[in-house]
Amino acid sequence: MPSIPAPLKIRDYRAFWVARFFATVAGMMMVVVIGWQVYDIARESMSRDDAAFLLGMIGLAQFLPLFCLALVVGVIADRVDRRYIARAAVALEIGCAGVLGWLALAGDMPMLALFVVAALLGVGRAFQGPSMAALAPNLVPRELLPQAIALNSISWQSGAVLGPPLGAFLYAVSPATPYVVAAILFALTFICLMIIRPVPRPAPSVLTPWRSLVEGIAYVRHNKVLLGAISLDLFAVLLGGATAMLPVYARDVLHVGVEGLGPLRAAPSAGAVLMAVLLASRPLRRHVGPVMFGSVALFGLATIVFGLSTSYPLSLAALAVLGAADAISVFVRGSLIQLHTPDDMRGRVSSVSGLFISASNELGELESGLAARYIGAVSGVVIGGVGAIIVTVLWAWRFPQLRNADRFDQQKPA
Repeated sequence: MPSIPAPLKIRDYRAFWVARFFATVAGMMMVVVIGWQVYDIARESMSRDDAAFLLGMIGLAQFLPLFCLALVVGVIADRVDRRYIARAAVALEIGCAGVLGWLALAGDMPMLALFVVAALLGVGRAFQGPSMAALAPNLVPRELLPQAIALNSISWQSGAVLGPPLGAFLYAVSPATPYVVAAILFALTFICLMIIRPVPRPAPSVLTPWRSLVEGIAYVRHNKVLLGAISLDLFAVLLGGATAMLPVYARDVLHVGVEGLGPLRAAPSAGAVLMAVLLASRPLRRHVGPVMFGSVALFGLATIVFGLSTSYPLSLAALAVLGAADAISVFVRGSLIQLHTPDDMRGRVSSVSGLFISASNELGELESGLAARYIGAVSGVVIGGVGAIIVTVLWAWRFPQLRNADRFDQQKPA
C-alpha cells in the first residue's frame, strides 16, 4: 500500500491542499460556464469569428485587475498575514458565484454581468494567487518543498480536471446550478483556510511599499534563471493559448456542444495530473533547464496538432499532451522560484510570477480572440503553436544560465 506523501502528514498543509482543490474546482467551473455563455449569447447575433473575439475580451477583463493589482498585492503579502489575504479573496469569489447564480435563477443573464464578474474574479485571483503561493512554503520544511510543490500541482490540476466537466454537466441541469455549487465550494475553501494556524512571518520591512515593490521586480530581473523561466512561460503560453478557443471548437469545429466542451477543457489538466503524480513520486533532480525547454517545445507542437484536428479523440489527446508538457514547465518554474527566493521576498516574487502567468493566460485569450477575428480561430491556434516553438528556441539562446541549469539547488537564495 503506497505511503502518504510526507507534506500531507502535516495538518496545516493538508488544509491548504484541500482549500486549493476546492477553489480550483469552483474556479474552473465558473471559467468554462462563463466562456460558454458569452460565446453562446454572442452567436445568436454574430459570426463565429466575431463571437470568438468576445472570448478574448473576457480574458482581457480578467487580466486588467490582475495587471493593476498583482505587484501591489505581492508587497502586501510580505507585510500582512497571508492567510487573511487569501480568505478575503475567496470571500469575493463566493460573492461572484452567488451573483451569477441569482441572475441565472431569475432567467436574465446580461452579457455585461458576465464581463463585470469576470473582472471581479480577476481581482480575487490577484489577491489569492500571491498570498497562497507565498503561504505554502511556510507550511512544510524546506527539504519537503519540491514534493509539496508537486502536490500543489496535483491539487490544482485535479481540480482543473473535475471542474470543467462538472460545470458543463451542471449547466445542462440548469444554468444556475454550476454557480450555486461553485459558491458552496468556495465557502468550503474559506473554511479550510480558517483552519490553518498562524505561520512564521518575515520581519517587518524597513522599506517603503513602493521601494519593496521595486526590490521584488529587481530581484527577478537580476536573477537570470528566474527571469528566463518566468518569461519563457509568459510568451510561450501567450502565443499557444488554444484553451481560449475551446467553445469555438466545441460548437463550430468539432460539433460536440457544451457536453463535449467539459472534457475538452479538462483534457489539459488530466494530462497535467498524470505528469504531476509522476513528478511527485519521482521528482526531477537533474537537467532541469533542458527539460523545461523541451516541455515548452512539446507544448507548442501539441497546440499545432490540436489546432489542425477535426477529430474529437485526437483533439482530446493533443490537449492532454499539452497539459502534461505544461505541468513539467510549471513544476520547474515553481521549484526554482520557491527555492531561490528568500522568505521575506516570496510574496513579491510570487506576485511577479503570478502577473506573468496571468498575462500568459488572460492576454493569451485576448491574443487568440484577436487572431480569430482577423485570421480565423483555427489559423490563430496553429500559428500560436508555431510561435511557442520559436520562442523556445530564442529563449534557449538568450538565457544560457537556464538552458544549462542542472539541479534546483545550484543557486541559494540571496
